[in-house]
Amino acid sequence: MPKISDKQREGRRQQILEAALACFAENGFHQTGMADIVKRSGLSHGAVYLYFQSKDDLIEALADDRHRREAVLNSVAQGLGDPVEGLHALVRVYAQWLTDSAGEARRRVGIHGWAEALRNRRVRTSVVEGIEMPRALIVALVERGQHDRLIRRDIEADAIARVLVAIFQGFVLQKCWGEDFDVAACMSAVGSIIEGMRATKPDVKRRTRT
Repeated sequence: MPKISDKQREGRRQQILEAALACFAENGFHQTGMADIVKRSGLSHGAVYLYFQSKDDLIEALADDRHRREAVLNSVAQGLGDPVEGLHALVRVYAQWLTDSAGEARRRVGIHGWAEALRNRRVRTSVVEGIEMPRALIVALVERGQHDRLIRRDIEADAIARVLVAIFQGFVLQKCWGEDFDVAACMSAVGSIIEGMRATKPDVKRRTRT
C-alpha cells in the first residue's frame, strides 16, 4: 500500500466521518450498515476499515469531533470576566449553532445518539461526556457569579446548569422535528431567565454587612 501524508490521512478520515454523518442523519444508526457508509464515502472497504472497525467506532469519533467543536465555543463564554455575561455569551453561541443550516445533520445525529445511549453503554458514556462539558461550564460560571455576589445564592448552581441544558436539548428536538419557531425570541426568553438570577442591589448590601 503506497504511503500517504498525514494531511491525506486526516482528509480520508474526515471523508469517512462525513459519509457516516450523512448516513446516520438520514437513516439513524440501526438502519445504516458499514456497507452504506463505505458506498457513501467513495472509498474501498479496506480503506474505511483501516480507520474504523465498526459503527460504534464511527459514532464515538463523531461525538469526539462534536466535543472538540463545543470546547472551542465554550471557551468564548469562559473567557469573559463577568460570569453573567458569560452565560449570555454561551446562549448566543448555541443559538448560532441551532440556526446554522449546515449543522442540521449533526443535530439529527445527536438526537439519534441520545436514543442509542439508552441501550449502548459505550455511546451513553460519550453522550454523557458531551452533556457534562457545557453543564460543568455553567456550574463554574454560576458559582463564580455567586462568589462575586453577582448571582443569587439561594439557587443551586447545578440545578441552574441542568435547567439550561435541558432547555437547549428541547430546542434541538423541536428544530429537528421541523417546528417553526422564533429562535431569537426564545433566546431572549432564556436571557430573561439568566437576568432573573442576578443578585439585587439590596441583597448585595445586606450580604456585605454580614
